[in-house]
Amino acid sequence: MGIFEEIEQDHANKEFTQLGLSPIYSAPVTARIIIIGQAPGLRVQNSGISWDDASGDRLRAWLGVTKDLFYNSGMIGIIPMDFYYPGKSKSGDLPPRKGIADKWHPRLLKEMPDVKLIVLVGSYSQKYYLHLKSQDKITDVIKNYRDYLPNYFPIVHPSPRNNIWLKKNEWFEQEVVPNLQKVVSGILSE
Repeated sequence: MGIFEEIEQDHANKEFTQLGLSPIYSAPVTARIIIIGQAPGLRVQNSGISWDDASGDRLRAWLGVTKDLFYNSGMIGIIPMDFYYPGKSKSGDLPPRKGIADKWHPRLLKEMPDVKLIVLVGSYSQKYYLHLKSQDKITDVIKNYRDYLPNYFPIVHPSPRNNIWLKKNEWFEQEVVPNLQKVVSGILSE
């Protein structure tokens, strides 16, 4: 049995499996870059394709990659903090369920031995992988992205909900995104 089937059969995912839903992730053995975000949105859960929405379009633009390269090259892995849409809250989607990343990420990462960079998209993955404290501000983490290189590159979530943040923090698209594209391009052309 492979990891995909094990995730499906995990008791924690029983309700999703019973609904006929599959875990959403991509872990090609040839991956050089991994994108770790929060959890699939409802549209992505229904399509079965990670980042198949407006956020994904913006993410690919920030990375400087085409849709074809993103999905079909085998160079990019996509592992969310939770493999299933967690549901709706008052102000957006519920957070990823606790314990999912602890249980499955180490095994999935081990399957991709050539990874050179993990792009941490949004606060959930950044808090988990960078071991941030509650008082650490995500804006500061992103501003100081160089502190986490060469292993990690933290970025804001590309959701349209973050348009206000992007307007207030123009330095992100002016300075951080070009450097992200340079790092990504360098890794993909090795």
